[in-house]
Amino acid sequence: MTEGTTTAAAESGDTLTRLEQEGEIAADYLEGLLDIADLDGDIDMDVEADRAAVSIVSDSASRDLQKLVGRDGEVLEALQELTRLAVHRETGDRSRLMLDIAGFRAKKREELAVLGAKAAADVKASGEPLKLAPMTPFERKVVHDAVAAAGLKSESEGEEPQRFVVVLPA
Repeated sequence: MTEGTTTAAAESGDTLTRLEQEGEIAADYLEGLLDIADLDGDIDMDVEADRAAVSIVSDSASRDLQKLVGRDGEVLEALQELTRLAVHRETGDRSRLMLDIAGFRAKKREELAVLGAKAAADVKASGEPLKLAPMTPFERKVVHDAVAAAGLKSESEGEEPQRFVVVLPA
């Protein structure tokens, strides 16, 4: 193994360790939150696409967990930001951690991938750019990925919270 390979492997291991640490900190924070709210839920941790991914899941109390999702995921977004702040407080580094509760974000990702593919097909058929409704950064990222997978380009326009995706013809 060359020195460069050793360094790259060490950096990769350090990144994984750092992301695992973020997941552990987030899990501790969220367990405390669940205890305070008197909600049942299990916490799953993973590393996806160079970021820590933490999910709160439950077999029986999914209706209770819906309170933590809120209308259109608004509470989930706020909890994700609070969890990122808790990680930042412990590590000193900005976190890109993703939080999912009761499978909300996973289901949303599937819906948005379909939306992005359909928008790309519509643009291919019409040859005209297509503006989509305003979305959160997470939602826009999923749509951008789906459009790219369909062979087209897209860009975000506007200012938060009214930022939206425009799908562009080839």
